[in-house]
This record gives sequence, C-alpha cells and structure tokens, in this order.
Amino acid sequence: MTENNKNKTIHIYTDGACSGNPGPGGWGVYMQYNGHEKEMSGHEEHTTNNRMELTAVIEALNTLKKPCDILLHTDSTYVMKGATEWMEGWKKRQWKNAAKKPVENRDLWELLDEAMQRHTITWKWVKGHAGNVGNEKADTLATDAIKKSKKED
Repeated sequence: MTENNKNKTIHIYTDGACSGNPGPGGWGVYMQYNGHEKEMSGHEEHTTNNRMELTAVIEALNTLKKPCDILLHTDSTYVMKGATEWMEGWKKRQWKNAAKKPVENRDLWELLDEAMQRHTITWKWVKGHAGNVGNEKADTLATDAIKKSKKED
C-alpha cells in the first residue's frame, strides 16, 4: 500500500457459496471506503464453491473504475494462495499445475490476473463464520443469491 493512500484504502470482503458442490451457487461482495458501503451479489445455476469464490473477487475488482489500494479480505485459501503464490508458476508452465495438469478454473484465474493488474492489493485471510462483520455480510449476500436463484426457477 502506498503511504499516501493509507486512508484511501478500499476494504473488500468476498465470499462464494454453493448448495451442493457442484450445484446452484452464489457470490457476495461487501465493500467499505471512506464511510461508504457497497454490496453486490450474483448467482449461477450450476457451479462450484471455488468458482463462486473467484467470481466474487473478480466482480469486486472489476467494479472499481480506477486503480485503487485494496485490502481484500477472503476466507478462501484457494483464492488467496492461487493469486499470491501459485499463479506465477501456472503462467510460466502455460497454465499447468505442479503435476503438469491443466489448472482448474483457468478461465476465472485469467480474469482475476487481468483484474489484479490494475490495483495494489493486500490480501488478508479471515476465518469464515467466525464473527468477522464484513465476511459475514459477504457470506449472507452469497447465500441469499442462491436462495434468489432457486426462487427464479
């Protein structure tokens, strides 16, 4: 984070959920910036929890119109480690994992990679369902999105 923008940091909380894995899924985003809040969510009819976790982060980053300093809170070690530890190796190996097999969810990882280039992101893992207010809001948005999708059927 740049020193000048410490008080201009956007806090983003993301979560993904699935009813069955795979099954109907939802994603939720709760954002805080300078006293303002924004909530976003969406759903897919047939997906996985990991895809919804990735989608939440991608949607959050892509909603920002200009480069930002972000503190991104996630309860997904899959997303955080993928973005901060594994992705560079995957790209060097033409999107193959260490076992030389195609990276799962490559389409979303590539979208996340592109979205991350525009921002300065500090990743913070939070324990899910442990009372973190932002994480709980993102979780509620994701699970409500699944309920909404089931009502639309």
